[in-house]
Amino acid sequence: MDGIAKSPTHTQWTARSLDHEQTITPAGWKYRSIKLGPIRLPWYASPESQLLLVAFVCFLCPGMFNAINGLGGAGQIDNDAEASAASNSALYATFAVVGFFAGTVVNALGIRIALSFGGLGYCVYISSYLYYNHVHKDGYVIFAGALLGCCAGILWSAQGAIMMSYPTEKVKGRYISWFWIIFNLGAVIGSLGALGINFHEVDSNVPVTDGTYIAILVLTFIGACLSWTLVDAKHIIRSDGSRIILMKHPTWRSEIVGLWETLRTDVYVILLFPMFFASNWFYTYQFNGVNLPRFNVRTRALNSALYWLAQMFGALIFGFALDFPNVRRTNRAKIAWLVMFILTFAVWGGGYVFQMQYTRDHAPREYDWTDNGFIGPMFLYITYGFYDAAWQTCVYWFMGAITNNSRKLANFAGFYKGIQSAGAAIIWSLDRRRTPYMNLFASCWVLLAGSLIIALPVMLLKIKDTVPVEEDLKFTDEIIEDVMGQRMVHNPSRRSRFE
Repeated sequence: MDGIAKSPTHTQWTARSLDHEQTITPAGWKYRSIKLGPIRLPWYASPESQLLLVAFVCFLCPGMFNAINGLGGAGQIDNDAEASAASNSALYATFAVVGFFAGTVVNALGIRIALSFGGLGYCVYISSYLYYNHVHKDGYVIFAGALLGCCAGILWSAQGAIMMSYPTEKVKGRYISWFWIIFNLGAVIGSLGALGINFHEVDSNVPVTDGTYIAILVLTFIGACLSWTLVDAKHIIRSDGSRIILMKHPTWRSEIVGLWETLRTDVYVILLFPMFFASNWFYTYQFNGVNLPRFNVRTRALNSALYWLAQMFGALIFGFALDFPNVRRTNRAKIAWLVMFILTFAVWGGGYVFQMQYTRDHAPREYDWTDNGFIGPMFLYITYGFYDAAWQTCVYWFMGAITNNSRKLANFAGFYKGIQSAGAAIIWSLDRRRTPYMNLFASCWVLLAGSLIIALPVMLLKIKDTVPVEEDLKFTDEIIEDVMGQRMVHNPSRRSRFE
């Protein structure tokens, strides 16, 4: 237990009495807060500051990826959308494999290396479309997608572990909300940039310009560099003086055992796997089955900006609602499930009415924002974005409510992104084969509704009002017992290997 309360440089304890609580933090610039007028900013090595930095890394890397893919066909015209579908199929196929072991990689390599490596994959991916704009050969595009799958699996596992394990139980929802708002702001700005560059382009039969790809390429590279400003998890101290629960300097053997222990001790997480699978399934339909065939290039950019802006509002509303202090956490989990079930039928019911108006082979003329009748489809696309943020926020919150152990949550995040990506790889492949839009739409609706029903026992039985520290530490002890044949607490002389 002393490994949680102790600082990395000084012996540091949280002194408590009946009348007051005082936290003594270590010396050094990382633990020095800055006061700006009436506002006191958190210290650099605080969960708040680190989450903000991670959010901006994702703002510049996955955020820009979402901006370019939100245009439909990654900014290419409908006839060339197959290159995007092939690239994303490769991307999510490798992501699905890497995602299962990404938590192990992150725990072994550390947050900074993991995020930086992940960010570089986004740079290569964007550069491939700049290449494709001139050469129109998809070899490099497919390679870039496969490489990004490896990189993104590691980046998102690191991000998920930080977002779910750094905050205390009372504020996990708002941490997820803050992250999702900043992350999606990247996609909004990227989409607005594409809109500005293509503002006067009303022809549907042209791709986005080179300038769009170059600008986004530069931003993704900056995001990869920003990763190196983070501090290691062992240096993070919360405002109450508590530390992040983690095992330091793990061996590869202990990490692989930890992956197995996560499934063995928390077998009920399998009930969340269908929700993981469905969580990126609908993007392909929304981007390539709605935005690409029904809107011209500048209107697609506007729709994309509004889609990601709606995600910011969805994350804000759901993140703070999930932390509402006057309702027990067990009840909040049940209410969140019910709201998502209702939203699933409301939003996708509207989508069914719109999809009845066209097919892949017979679609009316593309909408421009000056056309009559544009408002309805635009509003539908906005609700799709809102729904996505609600879904992702709830899934992260559900996982974070199960445990506070950063190692277990890194594995949860790895499972989440791996299974999510397996689903995405399948539906991108279906799109490449020109599966009818109505079939893709129906698969989205059925998966979302069905996965909620399968996950219901987790909401009813496994989410508690609080998770005792002893329960999280027990998981770490069991891993060490399996690796070394004895418990850490029974052999203090060996603890330095893991701390």
